[in-house]
Amino acid sequence: MIRDFRDDDMDCVLDIWLRASQQAHGFIESDFWQQRLQDMRNVYLPAAASRVLESDGRVSGFYSLHDGALAALFVAPECQGRGLGSHLLSDAKIHLPMLELAVYSANAGAVAFYQRHGFVVLEERQDAHTGHPEVRMGWSARPAVCGG
Repeated sequence: MIRDFRDDDMDCVLDIWLRASQQAHGFIESDFWQQRLQDMRNVYLPAAASRVLESDGRVSGFYSLHDGALAALFVAPECQGRGLGSHLLSDAKIHLPMLELAVYSANAGAVAFYQRHGFVVLEERQDAHTGHPEVRMGWSARPAVCGG
C-alpha cells in the first residue's frame, strides 16, 4: 500500500534513505550520507511531498516530490529487487505529468532503472555537493512531438 508520509514515518524513512544511499553510492564516503541525515530530517523531507510504501505493517520504501522533481526514491536494501521501486515510481507519475531527477552517473543500476521507466538523459553535469558526475533525467506523460 502506498500512502502519504506521516510524521511517525520519519525515523524509518531516514533509516531507509541512509542505508540505501550508502549501498548505492559506494563511490562516495559513507560518512557523507551520515552527515546529511539531519538535513534530510529538518530541511528536505519537510519541504517535500512524500509517500511511503508500506508492506506487512512496515515502511519498505518512499519517494519525495519537490518543485516538479523526483527528489528521492529509495527502497530498503533488504526489499530491493521485488518491484517496489517500480510501484513507487508509477505512483509518482500519477501525481505529476512531467518529472525530472538527478542521479549519479556511476549509479548505473539507477540510471538503467529510470531509463526502463521512460526517463531520458537531459544533461550531464557535476554534483555541487560531491563533485561526482551526475545526469539530469526527465519523463513526460505526453508523447514527444517529432518534426514540426
